[in-house]
Amino acid sequence: MSSGVIAMHSVKVHFGEGESAVLALDGMDLSIQSGEFVSVLGPSGCGKSTIIGAVAGFTRISAGELSVDGRAVTAPGPERGVVFQQHTLFPWKTALENVEFGLKMRGVGQRERRERAREILETVGLSEFSRHYPHQLSGGMQQRVNLARALVNRPRVLLMDEPFCSLDAQTRLQMQELVLALWEELHMTVVFVTHEVDEAVYLSDRVAVLSRRPARVKTWIEVDLPRPRTHALLTTPEFARLKREALDLLLGEARQPILEQRLPRSA
Repeated sequence: MSSGVIAMHSVKVHFGEGESAVLALDGMDLSIQSGEFVSVLGPSGCGKSTIIGAVAGFTRISAGELSVDGRAVTAPGPERGVVFQQHTLFPWKTALENVEFGLKMRGVGQRERRERAREILETVGLSEFSRHYPHQLSGGMQQRVNLARALVNRPRVLLMDEPFCSLDAQTRLQMQELVLALWEELHMTVVFVTHEVDEAVYLSDRVAVLSRRPARVKTWIEVDLPRPRTHALLTTPEFARLKREALDLLLGEARQPILEQRLPRSA
């Protein structure tokens, strides 16, 4: 079976109990093929991050079926790497120690895990900073270490939950280029949650546009732009067309609750 295939069928996710329960996903259907780069867009609070949590195995589904490579997801696993909005590095460990930590927990010997950690730090351009602690690194560098920590396990699926939202514009562009280069080299499946339309269109093979909560996939946007991609693509007419399509769908979904709350005109 192809590696990194994600399948969600009629998935529901509830948070809380009783009257305070919140339905985050309702009948979510999502099919992602091996090696695809898929971004997820949707209104604020619609459940984008819930998809990441469910596929990662952190969030238990309430109903439906969720699998990776044909196996039901019931818990986290090293074949699914996760990069969050903010770095989750241990402040008392160096960059190298942070990257090798997951391997250590899996029982990988010191020599092998140290070699693999150094290799992936070099891949993300941080070999000279392996002995630095998180507070000695910039925000972009911290996220590179976070990315390296996910990739050192050689995952078949990389799940990214708005990983660049706190970075400045220049660093964000650099991280986008890095992620694309790593994806093209490592051939993993990527699910990338973002609220930035430009970012979703620029990075992806396809973009899933979600409805407001409880989330379903409202539509898919096929991004048939050539690869490899550079940021010169951002000013082309074809990119502008796809961006406009995504914006119209996203804004239409976000405006609907406001329209529904308007009082009817008096007779």
